[in-house]
Amino acid sequence: MPKSKQTSLMMAILPSLVLYIAAFVLVFLSREDLASTLPYWEFFIPVVAVFSLMSGWGQAYVFNRSRLFYLAKQILHWGALGGLLWMFGEIGIRDALNAGQYNILQIYLLTFAALTAGLYLDAKLFFFGAFLLISAYSLSDAQHFDILAIIGEHLGVSDAQNKPVTLLAILATLGFVASALILMAMRGGALAKRK
Repeated sequence: MPKSKQTSLMMAILPSLVLYIAAFVLVFLSREDLASTLPYWEFFIPVVAVFSLMSGWGQAYVFNRSRLFYLAKQILHWGALGGLLWMFGEIGIRDALNAGQYNILQIYLLTFAALTAGLYLDAKLFFFGAFLLISAYSLSDAQHFDILAIIGEHLGVSDAQNKPVTLLAILATLGFVASALILMAMRGGALAKRK
């Protein structure tokens, strides 16, 4: 493979890598003090939205879907999440919850948005949403990591309930690898289409 194609593949994978690393760091910091990371998660939501918008652009091309329609769906999808969070502030839900409770609520909403975007807009985002779902669960149910024990058993991590950071790092890595494989398949499909 020529060096220029390798470089472009590395540049295509880089945003996904940054997204997973940022999410892992935010989850790690949130484990210590969920309330203090609220502004970081608020900043992270539009970052994920922009990533989703750019990430599925090539997928729309490969599957012969209208890019204008794809763009409209992305704007509606992520705009609905932004509108919902704005509405929570306007009608007092944000003020009714403490910062930690509101933060976990917005993390779950981001998770739902990422999972649904992964299902119908960009498959790579599904794996990110799955990682966020397990992360959100570990943040919201700090005393009972039942699902972490089950996942750890399948991944060969002994005593996973007491090693949530290790398990989440493994899950982030697996999600990134799955996303990278989908990205490579989409790039292959785009190259085949151009020939």
